Amino acid sequence: MKLEQLLSRGLHEMSLDLSPLIQGQLLQFLQTLEKWNQAYNLTAVRDPEQMVPRHLLDSLAVLPYLHGARVLDIGTGAGLPGIPLALARPDLAFTLLDSNAKKTRFVRQAAHELGLKNVTVVQERAEKFHPEQKFDTLIARALASIPDMLASSQHVVAPHGCFLFMKGVIPQEELAAVAGAYQAQVQALHIPGLDAARHLVILTQR
Repeated sequence: MKLEQLLSRGLHEMSLDLSPLIQGQLLQFLQTLEKWNQAYNLTAVRDPEQMVPRHLLDSLAVLPYLHGARVLDIGTGAGLPGIPLALARPDLAFTLLDSNAKKTRFVRQAAHELGLKNVTVVQERAEKFHPEQKFDTLIARALASIPDMLASSQHVVAPHGCFLFMKGVIPQEELAAVAGAYQAQVQALHIPGLDAARHLVILTQR
C-alpha cells in the first residue's frame, strides 16, 4: 500500500483530521529521515511502510492530550514525537531536546526543510537544561523510567503543567514509585498497523 494511503487510513481510524498539506509534510519528514538514516543510523526502523505506524501515527496519537502553549519533547532522538506534533499543531511552540549532536543536527535540518517556525532544537541533557520559560507539557517517548525522567526534568515544568510519558505496557512499578507526589492517568492508545501495547501515562503534580 502506498504511504499516502497508509497514513490517511491510519489518521481516519484514529479520528485525527489533518489537512492534505500536513499529511504531505509528514511524509516529506519520513523521506528526510529515511535518507539520513542510511548514513547516521537514527532509527532502527528501516522500512518506510513500518515508519508510518511506528513513527508518525504513534507520535500523533498523543495530539488530544497536549496541554498549554509550550511543549518540550525530552530525548527527541530523530524528532519523534516532536516534529509530527509540531506539524499538526502549528499554533503551539515546541522545543525538541536531545544530548546527541548527530540527532539534533538531523532534527534542525528536518525542521528547516519543512519550514517549521514553531520548533526550537536544543542539544543538552534534560537535567542541565534551564530555559527562561517553563513548559506546559513535557513529553517523552519510551525513554528512561518515570521516576528518573521526573528527577531530571521536573524543574522545567510550569505550575499546573503535565508530563506525557509514552510507554508500551502499563509501568505499574514506576507509577507506584511516584504515586505520592503525582496524580496519574493511564490512557490506552490504538495505533493502526502497530501490533503492540501502547499506553500514555499522564502525570500532574498533586
